[in-house]
Amino acid sequence: SPNCSPAHKNYQRQTEQPTDSGSPVNSPRHALKPPNGFLAQQKREQDRNRDMDRITHDTVPVVKTDRQGLVNGDAGDVAKREIIDEDCVDPPHTHIEWAEEEERKLPEQHDVVMNSIPEQKETNEQKLYKIANELLQTEKAYVARLNLLDKVFYSKLLEEARKETFPMDVVKNIFSNISSINTFHSQFLLPDLEKRMGEWTSTPRIGDILQKLTPFLKMYAEYVKNFDHAMDLLKQWLDRSPPFKAIILEIQSQEVCGSLSLQHHMLEPVQRVPRYEMLLKDYLKKLPHDHVDRRDAEKSLEIIATAATHSNTAIRKTENLKKLLEIYEMLGEEEDIVNPSNELIKEGHILKLAARNTSAMDRYLFLFNNMLLYCVPKFSLVGQKFTVRTRIGIDGMKVTGTYNDDYPHTFQVSGKERTLELQASSEQDKESWIKAFQETIHIYLQKNETFKSAFKDPEEIPDLKISELGKRAPRWIRDNEVTMCMRCKEAFNALTRRRHHCRACGYVVCGKCSDYKAPLEYDGNRINKVCKDCNSILTGHIDSEEREGKKKGILEIEAAQFSGNSIMCGFLQYCEKNKPWQKVWCVIPQKEALVLYLYGAPQDVKAQSTIPLLGYQVEDGPRATDPPASFRLSQSKSVHSFAAESEDLKQRWLKVIRMAVTGEVPESPEENHSTEITQEPSSDGV
Repeated sequence: SPNCSPAHKNYQRQTEQPTDSGSPVNSPRHALKPPNGFLAQQKREQDRNRDMDRITHDTVPVVKTDRQGLVNGDAGDVAKREIIDEDCVDPPHTHIEWAEEEERKLPEQHDVVMNSIPEQKETNEQKLYKIANELLQTEKAYVARLNLLDKVFYSKLLEEARKETFPMDVVKNIFSNISSINTFHSQFLLPDLEKRMGEWTSTPRIGDILQKLTPFLKMYAEYVKNFDHAMDLLKQWLDRSPPFKAIILEIQSQEVCGSLSLQHHMLEPVQRVPRYEMLLKDYLKKLPHDHVDRRDAEKSLEIIATAATHSNTAIRKTENLKKLLEIYEMLGEEEDIVNPSNELIKEGHILKLAARNTSAMDRYLFLFNNMLLYCVPKFSLVGQKFTVRTRIGIDGMKVTGTYNDDYPHTFQVSGKERTLELQASSEQDKESWIKAFQETIHIYLQKNETFKSAFKDPEEIPDLKISELGKRAPRWIRDNEVTMCMRCKEAFNALTRRRHHCRACGYVVCGKCSDYKAPLEYDGNRINKVCKDCNSILTGHIDSEEREGKKKGILEIEAAQFSGNSIMCGFLQYCEKNKPWQKVWCVIPQKEALVLYLYGAPQDVKAQSTIPLLGYQVEDGPRATDPPASFRLSQSKSVHSFAAESEDLKQRWLKVIRMAVTGEVPESPEENHSTEITQEPSSDGV
């Protein structure tokens, strides 16, 4: 319009400027023929964008402010706004500001315009182009990796080998035919792919190019066949030759390596053929049945798929090896685990219960087919993630579920080197770990032809036997599980009789009973503190008193023995006469179903007292001075008061006791072992 300002005319010229004449769509080469494929789609999108601009410009009215009253930047008394001819409006200061202002004023018109433009779906031609382009880009990255292996690692090691620092045959056997593979891809396949993608508008096909790859698949068969041997040699010479190791570490520290080890880079050729198969399958899914490239692509896929099938076993091995390398780096490259014979079974976070006080500590487990790595997490964003605390061999390992009211979902792993009590995040997680351990042990024993039916059920696993004393790390009985020395049965106190642990059997004993030392095989025959009984067994010096044996009194029966074969057991609060309430471990054993044993703790070797239940009266009525969920047993002048943690637990105890006081042998309540046993009994046979 002749009334438009010069600024607006310039703005219109910018927004209506034609596309770059140098683009493929408008170049002289394409002037006489319509565009097709991906470029045609680009042109359609450009046309649609221009139409969108025109629709928006024609639909949205433009507002102008009368500025005649402006004096020295002052707006004056009147600022008139009127709708004017859209061809004569001054351009906004910025296109974004104008769009935001008008969108706020006229949201309905804006929505009508936007909804009138249909969403453009990706065409099949675009999908084919994307797959072909992905093939090209991954090939470029692959050639860069091949060049690193061939021209950097291989060349520098060969150069050093010529100085007779280490054998040249070792270097050649490690890298096999990597030079031939690199030459084919860098000088033939990659240039052909680059050329084809440059001609995609006229020749949109890749099947004929991939057919050139098929005769060279024999090179990959040779590389894959040699791969395990190459890994063994590499590991061997990294340990044997400092110059060999120094060259590799120096190259690995360079930016071109991407913080990856030589082993990681050597996996690439093994994994490349399945990558071709995957891309070609995807390409054929999008390719029309009557396409000119259909026949060549199908023929290429048939040959490549056959080659990939032959290397499936090797692929699985390399995936496992790749995982081993990742773990090796997470462990700070300190543990020698990179071996094709090692297979990762399960890994994950877990809590470890302290041997003395049951405090829970965050730990991480790596379970392999032949060992368990017990690790401590390191809070580091880069580099080493874990520190290995203990390596426990699968040979001789035992695993069983344990029960603890304060710490649910626990299980015990016992190996020759160490015994661990662990806590899973849930019951399902616990069962998953136990199953993984048991299956690993079973397979290990089968392979070593020494399998015995020792793992039919967790409860059937025997504890530490005399024959294993000193050869296997024991499970430590916790301090809070006993109130007396497990050998002399004297009560502990904080001053004169403190708690100590026997390193052979794991019992909690007093200082007098632990004043012995003996070499233990599981600890490399180092001298350790042991109890009197274990010292006699380990050294063979058994005194006459022990040889004859002592008769146990009625109270000298271990709580753990009874708890493992009980009708009912668990903690109750107990009060006799006017004495203060105390927490006791109560057991009604199966062998003595009419007697209630009271222990200070679940692992005490001597009961504090017993109550013959026959003839007692059971009083269930609450008393004001008693705690909730309480009941009493009375006979003549003898009154024993008990209190459970809940009303439900109280009723289960009463169900058993009411039968026992009448002389009837009670039955174990439902879910007795899952809710009442707070710690699996430990009878070490020592």
